[in-house]
This record gives sequence, structure tokens and C-alpha cells, in this order.
Amino acid sequence: MGWSRRRVGGDGRPRYQASYRDAKGRVRTAGTFTNKKDADRAWLQAELLLGQGRLGGADTGKLSFARYVDEIWFPNHVLEPSTREGYRYSIDKHLMPTFGSMRMVDVLPSHVREWVADLSAAGVSPATVRHNKIVLSAVFTTALNDQVTLLHPCRGVKTPTVPVKAYRIVTPEQFDALYAALPDEHARLLVETAIDSGLRWGELTELRGKDLDPLTGILTVSRAVVQVDPKFHPTGGRFHVKPYPKSRLARRLKLSRPVVHALVERQRSHRLGPDDLLFQAPGRLSTPALQLVASSDEEDDPGLTEPNEQGRQYVHGTLSAYTAGRCRCPRCRRAIADYRAGRRAVGMDAPRQPRHAGTDTDGHLSRDWFTRRVWQRAVRAAGVQLPLRLHDLRHAHASWLLAGGADLQVVKERLGHASIATTERYLHTLPDADDTALAALARVRSGHRSGTR
Repeated sequence: MGWSRRRVGGDGRPRYQASYRDAKGRVRTAGTFTNKKDADRAWLQAELLLGQGRLGGADTGKLSFARYVDEIWFPNHVLEPSTREGYRYSIDKHLMPTFGSMRMVDVLPSHVREWVADLSAAGVSPATVRHNKIVLSAVFTTALNDQVTLLHPCRGVKTPTVPVKAYRIVTPEQFDALYAALPDEHARLLVETAIDSGLRWGELTELRGKDLDPLTGILTVSRAVVQVDPKFHPTGGRFHVKPYPKSRLARRLKLSRPVVHALVERQRSHRLGPDDLLFQAPGRLSTPALQLVASSDEEDDPGLTEPNEQGRQYVHGTLSAYTAGRCRCPRCRRAIADYRAGRRAVGMDAPRQPRHAGTDTDGHLSRDWFTRRVWQRAVRAAGVQLPLRLHDLRHAHASWLLAGGADLQVVKERLGHASIATTERYLHTLPDADDTALAALARVRSGHRSGTR
């Protein structure tokens, strides 16, 4: 049973606040009115809405987008930590500036179309626009189910077409050059395991001794790890282990005998137990092997940096080269390090404590650290021209298997694809994949020419 409470406003005139209790027994307000009759009508209407299943009662029509997302949807929506982190960024960056102050019931499809057009005009990529609309649609799907709004404004709204990018597959020759440029045996074994198994990074770096059967060479992939901001981690850590891979189904695949022997030897030499990670973070971000790779870039003549956005170049080993030229070669990094050390020596700076890849994690290897400190340097040293990511080793694994005659269904199961259509995209992805077609075309054309003579 609701009620109306009399109070005096700032102007000395009486006001009547309509109150009622929601489904959880919490006191809610249905508004403030100048007379008791209107206030009684308001709390009666609120209780009627509750009886019809409108759990928010009369307040739902007044909910702003920002309040609904921050107080109701985001705290209670079931999301994985990495997804929650991505959604939070999209909400704050792209959704709140447009919809934050609007009432949920006031958001219409026309507003969403205008928002999509504004994002595209601002240079936001079609893939990012589509992702942001997915987040917005998730918010309004829940709001519609909660009867916060009676309209889903995202339905029927189109986003710019996202082009499907063709895979650019590293060739075996390029891989051999890249493999030789890696700084140490730990990096080589990790990369060799990646190309031999086609595992995703999160699956690869969560492998433990118990996942490999040394007798059969069978590897069981049943977990994956993701790196997140500690505020999105359930316990405040940086690495969150999921008890399932991306496909949510564990899979088993066979590794080549040389890789199996190398992994077993690594377990033996490092005394790794069944629950220990096979690929662990190093004790420090800079290892002697990586320092040797960096020092090999030194030259007697420092030369000039690559032109920056303004077309200007700077001498390597200067502060300008590091700051304005954005060069991160060993000379420029040493120059800024010496500068900062000089400031610290006279008490001008208070630097943070050095970060260590091993102590800052629970032992998992950071993809960002490995990419910057090991992978990108090896790619440059190998002279590989195409932009090459760690994930491209998974693409190469699938492409090489299919080019070598492996069964399509076997490759699908090996990679953990949900649909065989995804696996089919790897057919004919190597540079020489169309050689047989061109040879057949040449035979037909040459036969036609010889017959006309």
C-alpha cells in the first residue's frame, strides 16, 4: 500500500511526495505534486504497474541511460572479465556522450541512426561502429525484457559494411627466417609449439605439464587465460584463467614428435610439475638474450629517424628523436634513460618501482610484453615485410595443413572452430595456391593456339 507525504518546498508552499514499495520492499517515489489527490493517483498508478509486471514501477519511465547502465545493467549483467572490460570502454567512449543524459524511453531508432552516422563521419572504423552497436543493443535488449522501455531502438538500424579481410599467410620460408631470429630457446619452443598446434595465445600460455601426454603426443586444450585490468578481475589480479577455451569445448590434438620431445625436456630440465605452466614469464622484462638483440641494432653513424607525421627527422640518440620522432631504437631509448637518470640523481623525479614480468604476474606470459620485446624484433630481423602478428601463426597452421592435403573436418576440430565455414576460409591462402589453376589455364590456351595453326 502506497502513501503520500506532505512536505514544504523552498518557496514555503506545501508539496506531496507519492511513495510506494517495489517488489523487493524498497521505498520508491512516484513523483512530487502540488496536491494530495495527484500524489495519491501517482502511487496508485505505480502499484498498478507493479501488478502488471513492470518491476521498476513508475520510476522506469524516468530512468536515464547513464543511470540504467551504471546502476542496473552493468553491475548485474553476466559478462566475462575481458568482455566486461571491453564493454566498459565502449560505453564510456562511444555510448555515454550521446545517450547518457537521455531517458531510456526517449531513445528512438532515429537517434541510433544519427549516432551511427556521427561515428562514421568522425572516422570510426566500420568494425568499431558495429561493435558499439552490439553493446548498445545488449543494453536495450535487457531493458526491453525488464519493461524499462517498450521499444528496442536498435532493431532495423544498419551499420556500415565491415569488409572481410583476406588472410595473409606467412610462408614456410618466412617462418624459418623468423624462427632463426628469435633470441633464445624459450621463445623458439613457444613459437614452434604455436605453429605445430595452431593454438590461440590464451590457450598456448595456459598449457601446463598435465595437458601433454608424452607417450601419445596428445595435447588436451581445456583452458585459456586472458589478461585484464585488475579492476575487472574477480580477485583483482591481471590474468584470469577460464575453465574452457574460446569454443567452450575442450579438444585434443596431436603434436609432432620433435615438439613433444622438446616440451618434455623443458619440463625435466626446469623441474616443472603437472600443474606448472609450460611457458612462464621471465624474471625481468630485460633478459641478457634480448639485450643482445637490441645491441645488434647499434651503428657507428646514428643517422636520422623516420619522418614523423609532420615529415620531420631527428638524429638518433637525442631527446628530440625519442619524443618528437617517436623513435624507440636502442640509441634513443638510452638517451632518454640517461636523461631521466640524471634528473633522478638530483631529486627532480620520483620514478615508479621497476616492473618485472615474473613478479607482476602469477607466472603467465604477457602477450603485450612478448610481442614488443621478442616477436616484433624477430620479425624485423627476419626481414618479413607483411604485418605479422602472433595470431597469424594460427592462420599459417591451418593453411599449411589444408595445402598439404589434410581433411577439412580434421582441421576444423584441431583448431576448435564452431563452423566449418570458418575453416574453409583457409583454403588456397598460400601464395602458390593458384599455381595449378594457372597451369591448367595455360595448357588450355596453348592447346587452342596449336590447333589453330
